[in-house]
Amino acid sequence: MRVFSIIFTAFIFLGSPLKAQNVPEHISNKPLYEFIDELANDHIIEISSAVKPYSRQLISIKLKEAYRQKEKLSDRQLFELNMYLNDFSLELNEKTESKFALVKKDSTFLWSLLPPTLIYKDSLFRFNLKPVYGIQYCTNENDSLRHTWGGLAVHSYVGENWSVWASLRDNQQKGGRLARPSYLTQSQGGAYKGLTGGGKGGEFSEMRAGISWSWSWGSLSFEKDHVMMGDNYHSPSILSGRTPSYPMIKLQMQPTHWLDFHYHHGWLVSKVVDSLRSYVPYEGAPERVIYQPKYISANMFTITPIEKLDISVGNSIIYSDMDVYPGYLIPFAFYKSIVHTQSQYTGHNHNSAMFFNLSSRNIKHLHLYGTWFVDEFSVTRIGDDERTNFTGTKAGFRLSNWPIPNTAITAEYTFTYPKTYQHRTPSTTFETNRFNLGHYLTDNARELYLALSIKPFRGLSIDFSYLIAEKGNVVPYLYGEGRVDRDPFMEEVVWSNKTLSLKTRYSFYNNFSIFAEFYQKDIQGFDKDGTSAGEYLDMFTPEIFHGWTNTLSFGMQLGF
Repeated sequence: MRVFSIIFTAFIFLGSPLKAQNVPEHISNKPLYEFIDELANDHIIEISSAVKPYSRQLISIKLKEAYRQKEKLSDRQLFELNMYLNDFSLELNEKTESKFALVKKDSTFLWSLLPPTLIYKDSLFRFNLKPVYGIQYCTNENDSLRHTWGGLAVHSYVGENWSVWASLRDNQQKGGRLARPSYLTQSQGGAYKGLTGGGKGGEFSEMRAGISWSWSWGSLSFEKDHVMMGDNYHSPSILSGRTPSYPMIKLQMQPTHWLDFHYHHGWLVSKVVDSLRSYVPYEGAPERVIYQPKYISANMFTITPIEKLDISVGNSIIYSDMDVYPGYLIPFAFYKSIVHTQSQYTGHNHNSAMFFNLSSRNIKHLHLYGTWFVDEFSVTRIGDDERTNFTGTKAGFRLSNWPIPNTAITAEYTFTYPKTYQHRTPSTTFETNRFNLGHYLTDNARELYLALSIKPFRGLSIDFSYLIAEKGNVVPYLYGEGRVDRDPFMEEVVWSNKTLSLKTRYSFYNNFSIFAEFYQKDIQGFDKDGTSAGEYLDMFTPEIFHGWTNTLSFGMQLGF
């Protein structure tokens, strides 16, 4: 831990005394992120969207920029903007408005029923405490499922540079589980245990927390949270954020307006048993299982050569079977080169990757974007019909508020070649808790996503979407049976998902909404490679969505 103490102390002394603080706004707050994105597409603000979450401080600055141009906003946008400005009053150091205040003391203390929140401010310390609760009920021809979650979230600021936050919520799913490591869904992953009292489903707890030191052009934090990398409107190809959260040291810097830098070093869960360290404490006791240590380092440089054009490049390393390696703590390093030095002649290199992201909002109302994830690449494979590089590609666009106001049209296509995200060493796969860190379809897959979003009046959103996703042959990363790069892309389809959906949501406040959704799904498995269609369905799909189904889902959400 001495290395981390030195790093943290160094940045405290390097940090500017100017006021700056940093609390991440979790990526699950999709309505807010879509609103920020809409403002950027309409040329009201500028935002670099390759890495999320954004800090609440950054969001508050962008909201203020939009308010100074409120004459350019529609009535619906202005309503949403005022709603979010009120929610970010702590960051803006402004008064929080509430029509249902239970206790109110000047500008120091507010206990509000709607929106539900507890706020305290003085010259040194500010905090905001919010309850978290939600319920979602799904029913179709196969079965019914209920997902409930609840807890508390708090974020606070101490002095001019320190930030502390925490969020704890318990999840319970009755009737089945929505996420397993093998499921090809975007449901949040968790460390499930069986339901109390038995039955189908599961329970898991998710704790996110952190402490951050910030200065005028950057921040350094120690936190446990989710990270998303890669522009997208459906699922990122670099880091999806759908795995269980993991602890990390995170560095963010923006020393000039045209350069944005993100880095983190995280502690993953390998789920690979260390047989030498595992033991039975005493006769008759269950075995004490110890996993191999596993870590990730990842960085992303975003350069803005001209306004509204962001070019991002980054790389990552996943390593295991050793203690934290100082070379991978260098935020700006090219880790593949360090691998060659550190693992020479071992036969099992660490798992490195590179990624590129392009985002253009140069045409008003139009966001064009693309991502290229490079796991393994050789120029000798280019043009060779019998060999493939291990890469994933995403391209898409969103057209906002043109030609029809309050609408958005989205198209996104993703394809990922075989073996991408895999590795020959089980402890260095691109996973944590066996959930893939990258695209939710993993390797040898493709997806087309189309969506039409309408916001007819303040608070209401209506989303129509169509999805077709296909998974090709399951090809493990094995040596000794020919070249590992000779598996063709999508030679056969073993699983497919065609989904037509209608989603509606009404937000009373930023952190309180009700929703209803209808899904018409056709999810099928196919008899291939000695595995039956039913086995592929069980492997990739929650039981409630097997086959052709018409699903009605509804519920409410308080907090994110």
